[in-house]
Amino acid sequence: MKMEVERGVQANIGSLSLSNEQVEPEAAIRTCHNGTVPQIPTIDLNDPDQERLTGAIAEASQEWGIFLVINHGIPSEIIGKLQGVGREFFELPLEEKEAYARPRDAKDLQGYRTGLQKEAEEKKSWADYIFHRIWPPASRNYRFWPKNPPSYREVNEEYANCMRGVVDKLFRCLSLGLGVEGHALKEAVGGDELEYMLKINYYPPCPRPDLALGLVPHTDLCSITILVPNDVPGLLAFKDGRSIDVNYIPNALIVIIGDQIEILSNGKYKAALHKATPHKEKTRISWPVFLGPPADMVVGPLPQLVNGKNPPKYEARKFKDYVHCKLDELNKKWLLF
Repeated sequence: MKMEVERGVQANIGSLSLSNEQVEPEAAIRTCHNGTVPQIPTIDLNDPDQERLTGAIAEASQEWGIFLVINHGIPSEIIGKLQGVGREFFELPLEEKEAYARPRDAKDLQGYRTGLQKEAEEKKSWADYIFHRIWPPASRNYRFWPKNPPSYREVNEEYANCMRGVVDKLFRCLSLGLGVEGHALKEAVGGDELEYMLKINYYPPCPRPDLALGLVPHTDLCSITILVPNDVPGLLAFKDGRSIDVNYIPNALIVIIGDQIEILSNGKYKAALHKATPHKEKTRISWPVFLGPPADMVVGPLPQLVNGKNPPKYEARKFKDYVHCKLDELNKKWLLF
């Protein structure tokens, strides 16, 4: 049993990091066998029928690992403000942005980094980004929160407060979809200590998108990602060896199942393999929030889901050890951080 579990963990870290799945070139993968383009599910989070809502989220998490939610309760004005202050920050001169740079020897991801390259003769990174925690309040390090624009801090704190109801509803539905109590999954990733890590990705127009690395195919190492996009296409999800454009719906949130939920569900829910690409003529920006356990939290398959007929497929380990292992693998192959 131990060897079987270890093989599962290695597959999890390897395939969920960069996936060894063969993916067809983007130019040839826009249609499916019957000639129609499959649509990533869109779910009404305000559906009064709890059983139907739970079923929809569980099915999307099993079949896709990614879905959109509408009527989620976060006011469109808050989303608009979030997008506005983020865009303003990235339009600042480089010197101002570098005041929030992530220290080179830092083990934490918080801070600003740029991967933009002036020359485009070979595959290179083409993105600016900034990380910082927005919840719980005690986890915030304002050293990495931009002071310009002046409303940046207020807007991000307001958005974090609004997100909490969405987060709780998603975790409850995902738990009920597994046949366990509604609080099970959230408690397994830290409960009230669950950390919300915001990342803003900024992809300016790229003269040679074919030579640019936005974000390589990967799964998210957290539990759930909740992402706000702008209206410029570029996020692709992979399913059955094909890539599918994530459709844009104004004010909708994109929900991405991460590695920790796949592990906790013992493989019933699937972490979504996805990638991001820049646009030739337009600036693409996204605001993902990664919901991660505290660093020392041990995460493994829920005991309620494991028995003689369904043994654990993943080894329980501290979240920080999982992160270290996965980022090390990414660094070796892509030099991302």
